[in-house]
Amino acid sequence: MNIGILGTGNIAQKMSQTINCMNDVNLSAVASRDIRKSEEFAKKFSIPKFYGSYEELAKDSSLDLIYIATPHSRHYEDTMLCLKNGRNVLCEKAFTVNEMQAAEVIAFARLHGLFVGEAIWTRFLPMRFLLDEIISSGVIGNISSLSANLGYSIGFIERLIKPELAGGALLDLGVYTINFALMVLENRNGVSNKITNITSKCVKNEYGVDANNSIIVEFEDSTVAILHSNMRSKLDNRGIINGDKGRIEFENVNNCEGISVILNPGVIGNELDTIGKGFNRVVRDNDMGGNTFFFETPKQITGFEYEVQAALDSIRNHEYESWQMPHSETLKVMSIMDSLRDEWSIKYPFEK
Repeated sequence: MNIGILGTGNIAQKMSQTINCMNDVNLSAVASRDIRKSEEFAKKFSIPKFYGSYEELAKDSSLDLIYIATPHSRHYEDTMLCLKNGRNVLCEKAFTVNEMQAAEVIAFARLHGLFVGEAIWTRFLPMRFLLDEIISSGVIGNISSLSANLGYSIGFIERLIKPELAGGALLDLGVYTINFALMVLENRNGVSNKITNITSKCVKNEYGVDANNSIIVEFEDSTVAILHSNMRSKLDNRGIINGDKGRIEFENVNNCEGISVILNPGVIGNELDTIGKGFNRVVRDNDMGGNTFFFETPKQITGFEYEVQAALDSIRNHEYESWQMPHSETLKVMSIMDSLRDEWSIKYPFEK
């Protein structure tokens, strides 16, 4: 199948590197609004076709999928351009800047029988599904709370600090912590676990977007998620899930580097013997006097290959969405982020 890349920034380079290492996939075209950048990019990644406008790429009928790699302030415009020209789309996170835009994109794609999906790669990684297995095994007992931190010193990047570019920590980093909380807590043992309350605080930068934020999400089963995202400071980037028999530590909530299951004294952990097949596992003592089971992240190209493969599988099966990140979840996350920005009185100048 043939894939085109819309945009030539850092994430487009990582995606191009990924696709070039995948089987049965051709990286066929790239587009930039600067033809020289497009040509340079095409030479670097051995891409046969390059365009000097996004419109030309969108009209290329040989493409089975277009990956949107522009800043998220452009996602709605660029995704709709591709959909209106009959192209299937995998759009980088955040899918759009608000729920209204996301709903319009999804409705248009479904009406015209096209695939559209959000490329939030943490939803597609093997470690995400290993985490599901560990939680479902009951090895850490009843879950009471979750915390997730994500922060980098990136508060100097223009697209992240300006309201006209939909800047702020929330849409770039908070989207990961919110997704992590939903992956773990919103569906417990096959039963829907609804959000009952959200409280939050943010600190704004000199341009009026959130530089860092803290969010508390309460669920109807009395579990709680405490989330932090920060574009001024490097945080530990860890997700911790607390149970009455132990805890799970997910190393880096936006690029998993391993999972530790840290058990209380006297908890054996036999439940883990039948899960995680294919993952390397190390067992060692922990400082609480119990066992720690560490699962290593498997070898992969970059990790982006899983979201690409999921999109291509959906297209082959004539499906409008990937089951790993269905439209309902994209809309839910966008709705949460809208409500947070409302609470913080952050509205982008281009929003209606």
